[in-house]
Amino acid sequence: MNPCCKSAAAILLALVAAGAHAQRAEVIHWWTSGGEAAAIKEFAAAYTKAGGTWVDTPIAGGGGAQARTVMANRTMGGDPPTAAQYNYGRQYEEIIKEGLLIDLNDIATKGNWDKLLPEKIRNAVKVNGKYYAVPINLHNENWVWFNKGLLAKAGAKEPTTLDEMFVAMDKLKGIGVTPLAIGGQGWQEAIAFRGVLLATGGQELYNKTFKDKDTSGPGFRKTLETFRRLKGYVDAGSPGRDWNLATAMVIQGKAGFQMMGDWAKGEFVNANQAAGKDYGCFMAGGPKMPYAIGGDVFVFPKSKKKDAEVAQKKLAELMISAPMQVAFNNRKGSIPIRTDVDTSKMDVCAQAGLQAVKEGRLLASDNELLTPDAKGAFEDAVSKFWNSGQPIDDAIKSMASALKR
Repeated sequence: MNPCCKSAAAILLALVAAGAHAQRAEVIHWWTSGGEAAAIKEFAAAYTKAGGTWVDTPIAGGGGAQARTVMANRTMGGDPPTAAQYNYGRQYEEIIKEGLLIDLNDIATKGNWDKLLPEKIRNAVKVNGKYYAVPINLHNENWVWFNKGLLAKAGAKEPTTLDEMFVAMDKLKGIGVTPLAIGGQGWQEAIAFRGVLLATGGQELYNKTFKDKDTSGPGFRKTLETFRRLKGYVDAGSPGRDWNLATAMVIQGKAGFQMMGDWAKGEFVNANQAAGKDYGCFMAGGPKMPYAIGGDVFVFPKSKKKDAEVAQKKLAELMISAPMQVAFNNRKGSIPIRTDVDTSKMDVCAQAGLQAVKEGRLLASDNELLTPDAKGAFEDAVSKFWNSGQPIDDAIKSMASALKR
């Protein structure tokens, strides 16, 4: 038996030995699309196989704000779930300050997380030296996905940069196909904006914007000009569209491109499409673009229920185990956060992400650099600019103000 399988067997036996048959785990998350649902079922099936009871509580809303509100309200109201999904960054700082989460230091020490996790991932999930969240994947939001068949039909070269994408989109327009599928929701528009920002000025401009809170200079202005140019390639049905429906347009040949995180790849996988054959991918800022740290963690609220903490820590151990890291991330479209798992059979898009991690091209995400309030205000400013004729000078001022909140 290989080490990965031994690890899985050991965890499952440990769960059963601890009386997992009596351990009910209610898990709040926002994974409701086809690919996301298939991914979370990997965790659910493993926990159930171990004898536990998985209670699935999905809260619709691709950005996760609704799910986080439900989690916070229930926890502060005395009815916490067993586990809840968050993103890397500062989203759960407030509930830590309120003393509402258990820390995972004992199982992190036992599982040697400090060694298994890349340094920047450790820094992203530790607060005051303690693990309060189990990281389960590494996403990069700044991907571009495209339908290879449509590009071939239009006689367009497959792009590797944003500039080349504009050339290809012009050719798609020429054959009457929607060039860019985007969902008209604030968080989706903000993802496209950050991709353009990285493509325009790389890590330097990204850090100047989100770390230094500085929107002055020609780079930020050019980002806004390029971002507005994208609007000319979007169909009229964009407003209010969910992200996975935009992905479906690319899968079905109704649109050529989508700018979206690598969770979109889970939709391609769920549709039985193969990377490099049916669809292609590139990072918005080019092959050597810095890889913004993003992804998902689970936190575990304190509970008065009997055996709740036992179930929580066993669930955390399962989620970060080597076999579950591979099974879950192959479905989700993301890459494992562990450095000791076999990734040789992952697809070409995942391999590009793994290479970025190997080369240390990791970049703190806006979730880490901004408070939730500032992030929300900035995304509102981006959305206003996208959906109106707001002058660029006014947009620069409003975005600068949002960043400093």
